[in-house]
Amino acid sequence: MTSTQRWPDWGWELLQLLLIVSFSQAEELVCRQREDLKNPQLSNDGDIILGGIFSFHSSWKNRQDSYILNFREFQFAQAMIFAIEEINNSTDLLPGISLGYKMYDTCGSVARSVRVGLALANGNEAVSAPSEEQCTKPAQVQAIIGETTSSVSRAVITVIGPFYIPLVGKSGKYTYDSNCLFDKTKYPSFLRTIPSDYYQSRALAQLVKHFGWTWVGAIRGNDDYGNNGMATFTETAQQLGICLEYSVPFFRTDPPDKIGKIIDIIKASTSKVIVAFLTQMDMDVLIHELSKHNLTGYQWVGSEGWILDSQTAETDRHHLLDGFWETLFSCKFKQSESSTGNERECTGHEDLTGVQNGFTDMSLMPIFNNVYKAVYAVAHALHSILDPLTVSSTINTQPTGQHEKCPPGTRKVLQKGKPVYSITCVRCQPEFWSNERRDACVKKEAEFLSYEEIMGVLLTAASLFGTFMTVGVAVIFFSHRKSPIVRANNSELSFLLLFSLTLCFLCSLTFIGRPSDWSCMLRHTAFGITFVLCISCVLGKTMVVLMAFRATLPGSNVMKWFGPVQQRLSVLAFTLIQVVICILWLSISPPFPFKNFMGFKDKIILECALGSALGFWAVLGYIGLLAILCFILAFLARKLPDNFNEAKFITFSMLIFCAVWITFIPAYVSSPGKFSVAVEIFAILASSFGLLICIFIPKCYIILLKPEKNTKKNMMGKLYTIIISLQNNLRDSYCKITNTS
Repeated sequence: MTSTQRWPDWGWELLQLLLIVSFSQAEELVCRQREDLKNPQLSNDGDIILGGIFSFHSSWKNRQDSYILNFREFQFAQAMIFAIEEINNSTDLLPGISLGYKMYDTCGSVARSVRVGLALANGNEAVSAPSEEQCTKPAQVQAIIGETTSSVSRAVITVIGPFYIPLVGKSGKYTYDSNCLFDKTKYPSFLRTIPSDYYQSRALAQLVKHFGWTWVGAIRGNDDYGNNGMATFTETAQQLGICLEYSVPFFRTDPPDKIGKIIDIIKASTSKVIVAFLTQMDMDVLIHELSKHNLTGYQWVGSEGWILDSQTAETDRHHLLDGFWETLFSCKFKQSESSTGNERECTGHEDLTGVQNGFTDMSLMPIFNNVYKAVYAVAHALHSILDPLTVSSTINTQPTGQHEKCPPGTRKVLQKGKPVYSITCVRCQPEFWSNERRDACVKKEAEFLSYEEIMGVLLTAASLFGTFMTVGVAVIFFSHRKSPIVRANNSELSFLLLFSLTLCFLCSLTFIGRPSDWSCMLRHTAFGITFVLCISCVLGKTMVVLMAFRATLPGSNVMKWFGPVQQRLSVLAFTLIQVVICILWLSISPPFPFKNFMGFKDKIILECALGSALGFWAVLGYIGLLAILCFILAFLARKLPDNFNEAKFITFSMLIFCAVWITFIPAYVSSPGKFSVAVEIFAILASSFGLLICIFIPKCYIILLKPEKNTKKNMMGKLYTIIISLQNNLRDSYCKITNTS
């Protein structure tokens, strides 16, 4: 088969079985002609005949009446003829056997489609009346290509199904809800070469949502194609927040009063967008009725049943190719009754060069390829049936289980023309893995850290617990904001630090869930910026403590240069540097979702690729630089008075922070799959809890449980003595200098 799309193995086996049964002779007690039609519109003899059911025209009354030529259906027929001729000229497929065809025009009628199905199911019996002899000859055709819609296909397959003649559908109008057609117990001989319209219905709803249309009307064909397709569209539209003002059924043979009611509904409606799930023949009638009532100004959203059809043209000839020729070249044959003096006369030698219409439009070739694939599917099944079996006196046998097994990641494929134990191991695609029997490839399981698994739940709970704990500390500090212990610890930086810690706890949640473009960019940038803001606040508090107790020289004005304004500017400056690093990272090579096939053989790891590794390590390196600087300054201020031990708490918290992130690097690099994400979340939570507990919990303990220590006298204590002694020493030094001068 030349098409890149392949049927599953069970599909080939089913088609072969049906063809074998259709080759068998029918045995009926009374031989009768089930249906007799006049000559087919298109036919050619061959050893094996394939049937074709197409709607070349939309109606038929008399041979003289005008009717519409359907370019699309005619192109379907041409695709079938092309495939048959290509197979007949092939030396590999069905060598020595020629395929023929008989194609009938059903004119869009279900009843006529059933008649055609009956005619193709028999006709080799040369009897015009019931005979007492048995019917011993096979059907005219061994397979039928067509029909378009599920309603017509169900009618045809009901008739030809008992004779096990395969009906291969060529179009997508077999809706998801028409499950009965795919029930092999009822319709064992129905097959198709195109996906269900279920996906088209959902796509139409998403298309309407994309353009922002939330108030629309709907018209559906009153058949399986329209009703089931519109049902799927309605369900999806409701999920997307789209409201339907009306949804009315329509069929081209509806009486005028019913069509008039539909016109009145459209006139009275306020929606200007109409979703039409109709066939081309239904749409032609509807558009004609709308034009008669001058209903314009509507935006139409159509299904492939009519939106992909070329413009139809009326002809005045019954002969198929005459009407086609006149439509294609916009001319009239001389003997045409409808020809006028203003129309160009057809010569029969017109040139296709420069012709631009529906027949020459090659954009629809993928649709016509469905007929091409259907013919090749039947041909391959026939080839498998008719391929002669070599019989000799030597019978090759192989004990069960003696052949070698295929390695993991590959599947067994039988070698054509060789014993059953002669197999080839074919490697599965990257997203697939072999099953236990190694005879098929199954889709790999996608793995990522989700909220549903235990690890994700525990990390989420820890993140939320840290968030609520930080908010609780902030409430305690705010309610006691005028107490000495809060005022002595730079309340402004303390509240900013609590805010940044809250963001640190929350940013860990961005690492959980299926990776997407936005989540991958957000998780690393949010983590980097919030942690720098946090460390900047701690660094500011450390510098305030250090400078307050190191300014011992006479006339020192160090604190003048590091007041509240300078503290705010330092925090802002440190944070802006990280923001610039993140912007450069996202601009040059941002993180993106990535499918990792190498981590596990039977799983796909969904993770966030770093994009630029330099950007990621620059973010971490800057955080580490600030943390080390903060640790050094806090360590220098560790010998401050016992009552004022802020520097000791900061030193211990930064020691925990640095220890966590130093151990994070080897753990992150060596952890596989989703565990590397869990390691990063654990590092974020551990360092955040370390800062929160070491810096704020001792103060909350004094505020809530030891309020007697939350006094100015207790806070100053030994510190007050040191300051008085320092002042006396400075006074003595000043006096000595004065006396000397």
